[in-house]
Amino acid sequence: MDPTHEAARLFEQAQAGQAEEALARADVLLADGDHAAVHFVRVLAFNVLGDMPAFEDAVDRMLASDPSPGWRAAALATRAGTRSRVGEAHTADYDLDGALRDLVTAETEVLAETEPVAAVNARVAIAIAFFELRLYELVGPHYEAAYALSSAPGPANGNRAMWLINLAELHLVWALELYQVGQGAAAESHTAEAEAFGKRAAEESDGPDAEVWREYALLAAASAKADRHDPVSAATEITHFLERLQARGLSPLLLAFAGPFHAVALRRTGLPEAALAVIERAIATLPADTGVVLTAAHHHTHAVLLARQGSAAAAAGLAYGEKLAAALWQQRLRTLNSVETMRSLEQLRVAAWIDPLTGVANRRAFDSAVRRFQTGADNWATVLVIDTDKFKQINDTSGHAAGDAALRAIAQELSSLVRADDVVARLGGDEFAVLLPGVGNALAREVAQRMVRAVRAIPDCPATLSIGVAGGPASSLPAVVDQADAAMYRAKRRGGDGVEVVPAGPQSVAA
Repeated sequence: MDPTHEAARLFEQAQAGQAEEALARADVLLADGDHAAVHFVRVLAFNVLGDMPAFEDAVDRMLASDPSPGWRAAALATRAGTRSRVGEAHTADYDLDGALRDLVTAETEVLAETEPVAAVNARVAIAIAFFELRLYELVGPHYEAAYALSSAPGPANGNRAMWLINLAELHLVWALELYQVGQGAAAESHTAEAEAFGKRAAEESDGPDAEVWREYALLAAASAKADRHDPVSAATEITHFLERLQARGLSPLLLAFAGPFHAVALRRTGLPEAALAVIERAIATLPADTGVVLTAAHHHTHAVLLARQGSAAAAAGLAYGEKLAAALWQQRLRTLNSVETMRSLEQLRVAAWIDPLTGVANRRAFDSAVRRFQTGADNWATVLVIDTDKFKQINDTSGHAAGDAALRAIAQELSSLVRADDVVARLGGDEFAVLLPGVGNALAREVAQRMVRAVRAIPDCPATLSIGVAGGPASSLPAVVDQADAAMYRAKRRGGDGVEVVPAGPQSVAA
């Protein structure tokens, strides 16, 4: 089995109560060769097991393996989310600004990932990290993107159900915090959303662990009914599914969201003593690394139940707790504002290096890449300089909008035929360049020929390509660019729609 596809199965296994088994299999796979997806299995498994020193080491090893943009985004986001959760309770330093920078960088890098498994896991890792930071507004779009990307054909698995369950949990926890700050109507709108996502997840559960995900989804849907239309069935169903999932070995942390809703359902059913017993038992069994919102929600629910029984001490504690909750809510809003500011700055930074029409690198970024690579004097690189044939014809006959569409389509074809770390740039007008580190002339010629064929096949686009190819050591890269440029003009004078390669000798080779 391909390591990426096996890793996708191990991700699910690690989060379905079998983290140690997934970790053992990942170690076996890594013994046969480095693979970012398998490294990420180790990251997830140690995270689930709560082994923070091993988790930090696994993230460092994954980043050192030079992963693609998507896997790098997944590693950065997972580290940011975990550090923001555990803080000073573990070896990781609490660094909110650093975590936010990692997340904003991860959001940018995931956009460059074309491999679905990497893109999905990066999106989910970013969503989880924003969730740990209580930035609820930023979570949903990443889970929804992961859900859409998970529709690709492949072995049956629980991924799509998992992302829907995560959306249900998002709205449940959001509701719990809203209740603590006195926004009951808004909280109920989120539990309604949670119920809808939970039901969808139950219907879409698939793969070897389908029954686990179905029961987990139904636990979320049952919890979502507790504060609204059906507390009686909510109380019964929460009890049933909690027992089932606990017997399956699911982490208590994954089930912690249900405690306050279980108690609320029992209280609204007319069983206040049972509600009190449930929330006290839930508080006693909360894992040490339970997040601040769920921990506060349990104690808030406990105080509400005691206050309803006439406890003056509970009423005073409840009033104090609500003041703290309001302060935490304001802190949350300030962090949200900080992220939005960082996002804006990152967008400005990226805009300085990205061609806005085509989405590939611009001339400034290409020149910078050439200068960076030039410092590795012993390395080899090949450059493709590309000019679009018949582009003026498109503009003159069909208009500039059609010309812009042609450039976007050409850029997409060029990008699809290179590796994630290669540089595709629009130098200006209808001219492009590609930097292929570590690629010799023979392979570069094949890449260039594929590009010519790919652009020739674009529907309703008469454009073709003239490509010049030249290679050399990094120390001579500026001269290599000039050679490729001259070769491109020779290809164009021959009529275009072809490739010309500058060999090691003085003569070029036409193709």
